[in-house]
Amino acid sequence: MLVLFETAAGYAIFKVLDESKLEQVDSLFKEFDTPEKANKILKLKHFEKFQDTTEALAAATALVEGKIGKSLKKVLKKVVAKEAHEQLAVSDAKLGGVIKDKLELSCVHSPAVAELMRCIRSQMEGLITGLPPREISAMSLGLAHSLSRYKLKFSPDKVDTMIVQAISLLDDLDKELNNYIMRCREWYGWHFPELGKIVTDNLAYCKTVRKIGDRTNVAGSDLSELLPEEIEAEVKLAAEISMGTEVSEQDIGNIRHLCDQVIEISEYRAQLYDYLKNRMMAIAPNLTVMVGELVGARLISHAGSLLNLAKHPASTVQILGAEKALFRALKTRKDTPKYGLIYHASLVGQTTAKNKGKISRMLAAKAALAIRYDALGEDTNAEMGAENRAKLEARLRQLEERGIRRISGTGKAMAKADVYQHKSEVKIYDPSGDSTIPSTSKKRKFEEVEQEEEGDAEVPVTPKVKSKKAKKEVVVEEAAEVVEETPKKKKKKKKVKAEEEVEMEEAEEVEVAAEPTEKKKKKKKKVKEEADDE
Repeated sequence: MLVLFETAAGYAIFKVLDESKLEQVDSLFKEFDTPEKANKILKLKHFEKFQDTTEALAAATALVEGKIGKSLKKVLKKVVAKEAHEQLAVSDAKLGGVIKDKLELSCVHSPAVAELMRCIRSQMEGLITGLPPREISAMSLGLAHSLSRYKLKFSPDKVDTMIVQAISLLDDLDKELNNYIMRCREWYGWHFPELGKIVTDNLAYCKTVRKIGDRTNVAGSDLSELLPEEIEAEVKLAAEISMGTEVSEQDIGNIRHLCDQVIEISEYRAQLYDYLKNRMMAIAPNLTVMVGELVGARLISHAGSLLNLAKHPASTVQILGAEKALFRALKTRKDTPKYGLIYHASLVGQTTAKNKGKISRMLAAKAALAIRYDALGEDTNAEMGAENRAKLEARLRQLEERGIRRISGTGKAMAKADVYQHKSEVKIYDPSGDSTIPSTSKKRKFEEVEQEEEGDAEVPVTPKVKSKKAKKEVVVEEAAEVVEETPKKKKKKKKVKAEEEVEMEEAEEVEVAAEPTEKKKKKKKKVKEEADDE
């Protein structure tokens, strides 16, 4: 049996002298306690040394991927092919299958072979002659570094550490800028408080303060490059009637120096944003198209790296950044958050509040695919991200237009959903406005009877009139009894509808209008009767 052993310095072919020892797997390590014992079991037949580290890296890479390199193929044809009847012991079963297919050599891989490889590695210096230990260690170190770089596929364009640092620095710059601008506005506001209300843009405010200095210089300063004409006129007018205090030249100098700092930081922030934008398009183009540069960079920074982010499922990407709210909701058994950092994406921001949850879920699912494509794919184009974004925008339009159709079935029928309908109050037709004739009521009749009684009191007393008066008094008493009975009946009845109350009020108004005309007619009749008596 022949043994193929790979080292950092080259390939070694050993001949097994005593194959019976391999049957005792558990006690095989005792046979390799010393180099002398090891040489009794194995004998070095051939050693193919690598010329340089590049050749060693190519051979090691081929072995990792389960392929036969040029140097290995050369060794097998040169040495092993002469003894084709012998079996070849290999450490990798996949490699043994490839050798068997291409070179038609019988290869063996078993637990006994694996134990034998470990024993050979322990006594490698004594079995491989003509190779100093220092040279073997140097070759091993060099090959380890080269192989690590190859495995990582090191590329400066694919380093996401720069994105993590850039987005962190961008956030820090925003905080510092806000602090500096607030301090500048408050400081200069003691001298020229009206300027803060007129000029709202922070960068324009700092540039204006740096140019004018003392407010007495506003009249002779040309601010057309910094401000529009209308605002410039307002500033000059406000400077003449300003209520601010007087400050010294030293104070103005310090304020101007602060303004210089704000302007420089603002310019550097713009430059850093452009750098971050270019980095994101180079490292994660599909993610950038889906959610934007800032949101994508924050997702990568939160996960630690692009590869770590690619390992997260879509549900985790959706709530990434809202961990505190998630655990609080789980602890209190309330609703979990629907979105985290992904809330700031443009697609989620332009939807209505009702559809934000749906869009964030769909966007997280597509973004998870884009992240994995960027992290593990070899292409650097953003076609997949653009296609998925177009699908999401189409879906968003459907949701906004309420064109939700069934996914299963034919898809022709509309989805059955209980739509909220506002039920207005039912109004009953009021027939009181149809006729111009005032409607009479019992109350009006009772009032007419009382008025007639008052009119009869003025008429001269005659025997006949007394009898009439007596009759009228009886009628009035009966009417009074009716009036007293009616409120009792009304109390017992249920509440009157709003429409009937409106009719009663209209009838009373008509009665009030009709009363003066009736009084005039009665007076005229009385005058005529007196004239006839005379």
